[in-house]
Amino acid sequence: MSSGKGGKGKKPAKAAGGGAEDKREDVLQAVVIADSFQTRFTPFSSEKPRCLLPLANTPLIEYTLEFLAMNGVQEVYIYAATHQEQIESYIRQSRWTTLSRSCPFSSLEFIRVSDARSIGDFLRDLDSRSIIEGDFVLVHGDLVANVPLDGALAAHRARREANRDSIMTLVLREGGEGEHQSKVNAITPVFAVDPRAKRCLHFEEMHPLQADQHLILDPDLLKERELEIRSDLIDAQIDICTPDVLAQWSESFDYELPRAQFLHGVLKDYELNGKMIHTEIVHEGYSARATNLQMFEAISRDVLGGWAYPFAPDTNLVKGYTYQRWDDNVFREDDVLFGTDCDLADVVVGRDTRIGDETTIRNSFIGRNCRIGSNVQIRDSFIWDDATIEDGAVVEHSIIAEFANIGKNSTVARGSLIASGVHVGDNITLAPSTILSLISAEGTSVPTDTSLLGPQGKGAMFKDPDWEELDEDDPYRLQKSLIYSLDGYDLEDSDVSTLASEDEFEDSDDEQFLSAASKEDRSRMNSFASDDSTRGSSTFHYEATHGILEVLRGESGGDFGSEKLEFMSLRLANNASDEAVRRAIATAFVRRAVELANIENGGFDANKAAKTTLTQRAGAKEFITEVGVGGGSVPEQIEFAIAVQKACVSNARVLEVPRAGTLCAALFQHMYDEEILEEEGILGWWGDNRSSEGDSMAGVRERCQVLVTWLEEAEEEDSDEEESEDDE
Repeated sequence: MSSGKGGKGKKPAKAAGGGAEDKREDVLQAVVIADSFQTRFTPFSSEKPRCLLPLANTPLIEYTLEFLAMNGVQEVYIYAATHQEQIESYIRQSRWTTLSRSCPFSSLEFIRVSDARSIGDFLRDLDSRSIIEGDFVLVHGDLVANVPLDGALAAHRARREANRDSIMTLVLREGGEGEHQSKVNAITPVFAVDPRAKRCLHFEEMHPLQADQHLILDPDLLKERELEIRSDLIDAQIDICTPDVLAQWSESFDYELPRAQFLHGVLKDYELNGKMIHTEIVHEGYSARATNLQMFEAISRDVLGGWAYPFAPDTNLVKGYTYQRWDDNVFREDDVLFGTDCDLADVVVGRDTRIGDETTIRNSFIGRNCRIGSNVQIRDSFIWDDATIEDGAVVEHSIIAEFANIGKNSTVARGSLIASGVHVGDNITLAPSTILSLISAEGTSVPTDTSLLGPQGKGAMFKDPDWEELDEDDPYRLQKSLIYSLDGYDLEDSDVSTLASEDEFEDSDDEQFLSAASKEDRSRMNSFASDDSTRGSSTFHYEATHGILEVLRGESGGDFGSEKLEFMSLRLANNASDEAVRRAIATAFVRRAVELANIENGGFDANKAAKTTLTQRAGAKEFITEVGVGGGSVPEQIEFAIAVQKACVSNARVLEVPRAGTLCAALFQHMYDEEILEEEGILGWWGDNRSSEGDSMAGVRERCQVLVTWLEEAEEEDSDEEESEDDE
């Protein structure tokens, strides 16, 4: 192991007297983890570290160090394992070297841990060096953030002074409204927070491929405190830590990941360790990590769109950059040449790039010294320095790395990754999501596949050995590619959701959030989404659905008379719409019917389950008629019928689509018998195009054909009888 300045890094000597110690305590330190120990950026990261990849044509680590500088950090330690020399070389030639007069840091040191295999190894090594003396900011080298830390630091220090067991503050950002896309696809971090004490009590990560979509909380967390379950928070892993955090890492060599293992483990073992972790939730600013190619693209577009200001191309973070903004949101450096009739919009173009005649470039990033031919089409793509795109070529939603060459009239289809130095010959059409490289995953040169790339080609398909070892439910599968897609996973839409989405409440079972939650506990469950309107809608749906279910199950001892009063109060408190009301009622009644039809996989038949659900509890019929269907007009009946059908579709994974369809038909039949839905309402639902949108909706609808045919025939008989009476 070695340190970039003075071996292992010298611990500053403490002068005699408390004044010197207090002064030293005020020095804010930061640790930058510049190695992810992941392969999400292969093949690009095989030759260059993630933190040096060009995000909006600026190396990622520039944003990270600028964030630390703007927040008053004075001493920085950078940890790296692979590509250490590249990172050190880049920093030493940049303004961040302490030899530069423009460097805002009093010191910046590199710490090498050549045998590290995880982030945990880094932090345990840091603990052993004893160079962290007070609070420090822990971030990663792929961070893009502009949030101020003053308030979070002050709150952290106050808590630490009050209780030395307060060891860590997580700086989280509300998702908020807007067009930026800085939440990570596939992974949803879920925090259970005491909003008054700002204390984090529980953490889990959820993803759509996992079989169990439930969040299980210790019921003790609900006692004598308000609790927020937050899945709307953007976690860029900005942590304010005390040295005790490092001690916790050293005490458990099983910890490798900061969130899924360290944070989850420390919170879970609170009774043993007594350590408290707090949160500071910021409502303004921008923070995100380029943890995979999808996030790399999302943050790039946020920078281009101005969401991460002052981080923008024309901020020119790197010495020598000369970007200026022109019309159509085009940022370009000096010495860029355009041919005639070029069409560019939402584009960044680096110095010394040449673009030929009649070329169209949209929503893309073009690096320095690139050669773009005539009649080229580039959309939603990233072309890095020194790349060549020859005449007539088409590049769609792909990444073309340094010194790569795309031949004349060739097509690079969406999702493709073309590594450094690869040559695609003329008149070649690559399939979507093609990954090409000159080297294998093991770092050895590969022979050129001329059958794929043509006689002028150079490179071959890149094969990721880790992919074959992945479990089918590993979310890494969803994060590996440039384009997020669930194709091929055979998931229902209802399976792919987060706690913040309303659809999750529709298809979750009763123990999804809290197996021990009572009505008293329900009032404490709030803040499920990113803004007040969505939060209110989500909270309303959860509390309303479970309130009705408790009456249907006979658990609460209440009846639908009292439930109606509570339901309407809840609606007013959350300003819930008519649609939200219908959906909550439909969801609750369908879910109860599903329970009855699925008790230990041997429940009632669909007909009995539907009838029992609607008639077992006194007042159920009146509740649906007066609150769910509302005024009872045909349009209102149609809307309620659609809500019932959607609720059945959401439960299709429990009963399978055909059986869910049979249950839907049975519910409609008994709603007709109980005069909740009229003939015109059901037939109107059948004729509504929404009832057949999508395979699942159509599959459920198909099972209602017999009921609809019977109603249509009955309507014809009534019509014939009326005509006969008129004739008489």
